[in-house]
Amino acid sequence: MSKTIRKAVIPAAGYGTRFLPVTKALAKEMLPIIDTPTIEYIVREALESGIEEFLIIVSSNKNAILDYFDNNYELESQLKEKNKLKELEMVRELPSKLNIHFVRQHEQLGLGHAVLCAKAFVGNEPFALLLGDDVYVGNGKPAIAQLIDAYKKTGSSILGTLEVADKDVSKYGICEPLPGEFGSLMELKSVVEKPALEDAPSNLAIGGRYILTPEIFKYLETQERGAGGEIQLTDSIKRLIKEQEVFSKQIDGKRYDIGSKVGFIEATIDFALEREDLKDDVLEFIKSKISE
Repeated sequence: MSKTIRKAVIPAAGYGTRFLPVTKALAKEMLPIIDTPTIEYIVREALESGIEEFLIIVSSNKNAILDYFDNNYELESQLKEKNKLKELEMVRELPSKLNIHFVRQHEQLGLGHAVLCAKAFVGNEPFALLLGDDVYVGNGKPAIAQLIDAYKKTGSSILGTLEVADKDVSKYGICEPLPGEFGSLMELKSVVEKPALEDAPSNLAIGGRYILTPEIFKYLETQERGAGGEIQLTDSIKRLIKEQEVFSKQIDGKRYDIGSKVGFIEATIDFALEREDLKDDVLEFIKSKISE
């Protein structure tokens, strides 16, 4: 099987209920961290990791995502006419770099079902899967690039992981390494979807980044509904492990849980403090709030 990862799949069809009421009319993935939609950070992570083709899985109310990654010729004409060349380059730059496709998930039947919608796009290739609730700032290398490097070594599916506190174990898919496995890259015995703490085999949580071999589709096509009455990707990965080696790779970097309001606020503050045009004013604002 090819050791090159050319394609990325980004599921973005969920309802975003934790951010209601705004997600009644606006895709959660379009909520901005300052002035940039969260989904752009995820697309750029993949682009910077060498991905050549993108598939974003959307639902019927996510047209804003399609529009965002398309050219807006009326806007571009206005910016050009007013000689706003910096802004013109800003809106043209990303669409010009992307070979991007979209497919609709007509029913919200879980992450496993969303990934299954990518079968025709993926074909018989390994692919990257990046979930929209997770934004990473990698230490020296993007998160998905770290998994691509691990795939080049193993030729196997790779689950990006992070260590979580005991109180958070039940919120994630949890990895069970083979006995004796130790380090940042480990072969897995199994995975468990959102276990109770007493049933969890480790604190290694799957953190929204994957490299998957195309054999995963064989199991997704026959996968029965699991936790929450949904088709769980984790359940199909558990079956895949019986056929071929699957590894976990701890991601080196900072993860922001954009699916939570506190995580979204944390990302907004941290990203603002990294920007030359904002950091001084934001830091002064934070100091004034603390002093109050």
